[in-house]
Amino acid sequence: MTALDAAARRDALLGETDLLAGLYLSADPATPIPTCPDWTLANLVAHVGRATRWAAAIIAARTTAPIDIRQVPDIRRPHDPEEAARWLRGGAAAVLDSLASAGDDTPVWTTIGTPRPAAWWVRRLLHEATVHRADATLALGREFVLGPGLAADGLSEFLGLVALATHFRTPLDEGTSLRLHASDTDDTWTIHRSGDTVTATDSPAPATLTLRGTAAELFLLLLRRIPADAARVETTGDLSVLSTWRERVRF
Repeated sequence: MTALDAAARRDALLGETDLLAGLYLSADPATPIPTCPDWTLANLVAHVGRATRWAAAIIAARTTAPIDIRQVPDIRRPHDPEEAARWLRGGAAAVLDSLASAGDDTPVWTTIGTPRPAAWWVRRLLHEATVHRADATLALGREFVLGPGLAADGLSEFLGLVALATHFRTPLDEGTSLRLHASDTDDTWTIHRSGDTVTATDSPAPATLTLRGTAAELFLLLLRRIPADAARVETTGDLSVLSTWRERVRF
């Protein structure tokens, strides 16, 4: 499966955060975000900025226990849009600065509840930014563009979170499976239910439902950022598998 290397993920974290900051400066902060009910664009930017500064503090402290986010310095989004954009970009930069000091392999606390190498946070925050940039872009009625390699890496990261079953209900019914084929990267993910969790492999084995489209389309579809009937995705098999997935997955 396509996966970005560590340097590409660091660069992409800065790039995606910069694009989100640009969107914020180009629009009304009170713009509603339909894919994040009850959020505005300002709320979304605050969420992303708080996450990066919290992660930077965790990495800097080299702690394997959670840090109270309320105790993190400069955690609140400034009201002035220009200052807020700088604050957002600064959070991503702080993550990389903390990582450079602590080292990629230093074990730290993570949101999945177990310590992981500090570099885990870069990938998680990168795709937090890609998803929420999609939220903002779509809310503003603009075209969302995400490179194939970045989208495929995001899809793999997301499926890894789903497999851990820490944030989601098991998104497949017993006896069903879902196969994804990214037409632009030629990656394949086959997702099977295993007890109360799911496993994703690169096996091309037949599945209950197969979805074929660009990596970005598959990424947005499985994360419920675009309606199922709006996706330019080819389907083969039982469409109820996709309905069940989208009903159970909230991110």
